[in-house]
Amino acid sequence: MKTAYFTAAALAALLTATAGTASAQVQQQYQPVQAQPAATQASVINLDNRIVSLERQLADILRAEEENTRRIGQLESTLQQEREASASRIAALEARLASGAPTTASASVEPAAEKPQLAAVTTASKPKPTAAIASTDADPAEEAYDTGYQLWKSGKYEAAIGALRAFSSSYPNHRRTSWANNLAGRAMLDKGEPRAAAEVLLANYRGNPKGERAADSLFYLGQSLMKLDQPSQACKAYSELEAVYGSTMRADLQKLLPDAKAQAKCRG
Repeated sequence: MKTAYFTAAALAALLTATAGTASAQVQQQYQPVQAQPAATQASVINLDNRIVSLERQLADILRAEEENTRRIGQLESTLQQEREASASRIAALEARLASGAPTTASASVEPAAEKPQLAAVTTASKPKPTAAIASTDADPAEEAYDTGYQLWKSGKYEAAIGALRAFSSSYPNHRRTSWANNLAGRAMLDKGEPRAAAEVLLANYRGNPKGERAADSLFYLGQSLMKLDQPSQACKAYSELEAVYGSTMRADLQKLLPDAKAQAKCRG
């Protein structure tokens, strides 16, 4: 067998070649992974705009839903009031028909001084058999107002408010509209809703200061303000009542006013 002998130079060359091959293999195996390009600024801005647009659309949808819910609630409340008013009218008419009384406005609606005076019938003047019988047809507006008045008088304040509001809506130019609005405010006050009462009474006074119950509304506005713990504002209402109406206000109000001013501790 022949023995191979390597010189030092040949051995060094062989080692160098072997190291170079190994280094090349290692470099091929462990080449760094190139990073993926990051999202561009334009794509990020576009995504943000789309998100903002979606949020706005969602807010619009929620706002529209809330508005629809509020309108539906108002319609249901109005419908319920109309139902209560209609039911109260029907009940009042049925009660009158059952009692056999003529369907005329109740005598207790107006003070005695404002009742129409009827000619007295004496026993000496007997009607002839052929004489015409007086018509019992009543003013439908008076009927509608009297329905609300009777409900208020019996303590059915919610039904009374509905009936009186229905009257004002149906007969906005009737002389009883001032009465109906005033009585609706009083019903709210009796029901324990002084703030709502104050709004209705003030609107009745300002809307028609020459109305037959405008002065009453101003007085009961003061009463409502007292329930709201605002005696100074109540005094202003009483002061305006005296300044605007003075001696022309009804006798009932003239009697009630001094005690009301004393309770509010008004000056003068």
